[in-house]
Amino acid sequence: MWILLASLLVSPALGRPTANGLGWHFVQNGTSGVLALEAMVVSPTLAIIFDRPTNDPLTINGHPAWGALWNFETNTARAIDVVSDSFCASGSFLSNGTMLSVGGQIPGVNFAYNGTTGLRFFEPCDDPTGNTCQLFEDMENLHLEVPRWYPSALRIPDGSLMIIGGMEIPSNFSNYLPQNSIEFFPPKDGGVPRYLPLLERTVPINLFPRGITLPDGRIYILANNQSIIYDIETDTEIRLPDLPNGVRNSNPYDGTIVLLPLSPPHYIPEVLACGGSASDDQVPSQTLNSQDPASDQCSRLTLTPEGIERGWEVERMLEPRIMPELVVLPNGQVVIVNGGQTGYAAFGSLNDTIDNKLSNADHPALTPSMYNPDAPLGQRISNQDMPTTDIPRMYHSTATLTPMGNIMIAGSNPNAMIVSTGKFPSELRVEYLNPPYMTVERPALLKVPKKIGFHEIFTVGVSIPDGLDTSSIKVALMDLGFSSHAFRASARLVYMDTHLSQDKTRLTIMSPPNNRVYPPGPAFIYLTVDDVTSSGVQVMVGSGASPPVPDQGIQI
Repeated sequence: MWILLASLLVSPALGRPTANGLGWHFVQNGTSGVLALEAMVVSPTLAIIFDRPTNDPLTINGHPAWGALWNFETNTARAIDVVSDSFCASGSFLSNGTMLSVGGQIPGVNFAYNGTTGLRFFEPCDDPTGNTCQLFEDMENLHLEVPRWYPSALRIPDGSLMIIGGMEIPSNFSNYLPQNSIEFFPPKDGGVPRYLPLLERTVPINLFPRGITLPDGRIYILANNQSIIYDIETDTEIRLPDLPNGVRNSNPYDGTIVLLPLSPPHYIPEVLACGGSASDDQVPSQTLNSQDPASDQCSRLTLTPEGIERGWEVERMLEPRIMPELVVLPNGQVVIVNGGQTGYAAFGSLNDTIDNKLSNADHPALTPSMYNPDAPLGQRISNQDMPTTDIPRMYHSTATLTPMGNIMIAGSNPNAMIVSTGKFPSELRVEYLNPPYMTVERPALLKVPKKIGFHEIFTVGVSIPDGLDTSSIKVALMDLGFSSHAFRASARLVYMDTHLSQDKTRLTIMSPPNNRVYPPGPAFIYLTVDDVTSSGVQVMVGSGASPPVPDQGIQI
């Protein structure tokens, strides 16, 4: 008998305490060597991180490195050779498992190439140490069609990347030379970018527009305080209700947004947007202040005709946050972490900045909160039992779920270079936020296939510790996303229907119905039993072919 996930999501617990565990806690372990301005998990043991070409401590080829592989097993970083300037780029996986970093900056140093049209490829690498893994660039033959600094990228149902917005050349704050267009890799439309009216309407507060692939194959895009549903096939947009109360979410008024977990059989999409600023988007940056309050608003919208008609539901965080991150855990809870309580993103561009014209933001938010999607409105956010860090994570910070099931937090640098002084110096320390299940006996997934198709039944072995209630089981298929500028591009959790064998040693699982519910590409599978979560196991979802790939699975 199939267990429908709707019956498994009734518990409002924020992470129940478990005997002999440490509860929620921070662990600082290692230094990144390269500032983790952008971060993405690329294998069970490795994350790739990018900075800009400045004076990072790690070196390669006789100059400072601005890319590295972070090893989760050793908590050390190894420099990788990045050719173009990846500053403020975006990225995601392609359907064949290749990580693709897109866009960047015109460099200010002679050992880097112009990154504004940059494409950086990191192909799947089986070396758990990362010592034989390399980044590939061919700037003459493989590049974006137009320059893009501060763009966003996301994987779409055919396994390609959709690249949204950005600016043509660097500006120190707002988007005054915008790219009001989208393009794709591999290219579509003969390589001609598509004009997107949303981007023109939302200038100048529309950098790093937030894009999410919906389970019907259309794309949700939020820029400034406006959002749309975009249809790639017809090149049309449907305008949605604006964010309430004038709150703006995209850079440099950075809030954050996430797709809440998708559950069978209907996979109803809901988006959650938290933080940002309600300041006027048309005033010059010189009239803004690092002490201007950020927004404490979390807004949630169900993307069905009835949900759109109802509009946004508003919840209040325990503190205002600019530049926060939302990280979905495998049990469906959402961690709110990082950011400041006043000011804006960027640095050195307001009339009152911190530490001699550096940070545009102040008052770091040091205690994470938890958002429970299943609790009643007004009772969804709590920081009960959450720890407090002593490391501010301000502009240029990152956060991502790891294969181990905890949250890696790194970066923070509201400075032009790597500096060790001031109120918010450059932060190279890597920190983990550990949920309670990290310090107790945990379930495990065994003999997981390396590749799963769509609408496919497959069986895995499981090891479940004694004492856990097996009536509460969740199996999450997750893209961990590309973290940069308070947004994790392509991050996604899809629950899969499961059946546990009578002897509790095998799980029979039904994969997502098609490549729209989960765009084809890499994923991690996590098992949660009685709110205790396993480590993740990496799989390839779909054929593993290079994009564009045809529709796969069944229609729903």
